[in-house]
Amino acid sequence: MVTIKSKREIELMKEACKVVALTYQELEKRIKPGMTTWELDQIAEKTMRSLGAIPAEKGYNIGIKGVPPYPATLCVSINDEVIHGIPSKNKVIREGDIVSIDTVALKNGFNGDAARTFIVGKTSKEAERLVQVTKQAFFEGIKFAKPGYRIGDVSHRIGEYVRSQGYSVVREFQGHGIGREMHEDPGIPNYGKAGRGIRLEPGMTLAIEPMVIQGKPNILQLDDGWTIITEDGSLAAHYENTILITEKEPEILTIL
Repeated sequence: MVTIKSKREIELMKEACKVVALTYQELEKRIKPGMTTWELDQIAEKTMRSLGAIPAEKGYNIGIKGVPPYPATLCVSINDEVIHGIPSKNKVIREGDIVSIDTVALKNGFNGDAARTFIVGKTSKEAERLVQVTKQAFFEGIKFAKPGYRIGDVSHRIGEYVRSQGYSVVREFQGHGIGREMHEDPGIPNYGKAGRGIRLEPGMTLAIEPMVIQGKPNILQLDDGWTIITEDGSLAAHYENTILITEKEPEILTIL
């Protein structure tokens, strides 16, 4: 069931989203070649807790037999890793890597969710373009995140824009509603037909997140039960924000 948030609930949720934005601000300042993904994770957890929030992804259980609860504050996915890369003391970030980070903060009983792909040092023009297109896909999609439009209008625009740029979207994973739960209805694919799905209403809070692959859309899951990689080894990028549907333009809650 899709939840419509009250004014008070929205104010509380904005606090959680601000924590996420401030966490990314700190990560952007600190990320550099030679760091481990574990070090990034420690920075993020310390930042969140200092702001009175809890890392919501840490201990998250998807309820699939054999898949352990997620062990970290961040998902850190490098180059051909699409999403859900587990931070490690053995995984070193190198010059030219593109590093996708996804995290969720829980504060006052509400969640804020966002993802960013960082370019570390100098990288190829092709990698830079992928990151730019992925970010723009989000902004293309939210042009339709207004009352009267449907979820399918957002999904369709994201998919068509990505396709027009010569890239693929991930089909097995999608955006989602968000609030007291990290994942709420509705699901928000990054492709689909316009005019389909529920109508958007003021008070809905949504996490919209294009996941874009440079090559073919096929993906694989690693043995850790979490990390998703591209099947053909091509680069992937991820960009996400939590937004609020208002009477007019959508409000992006996870950008300062």
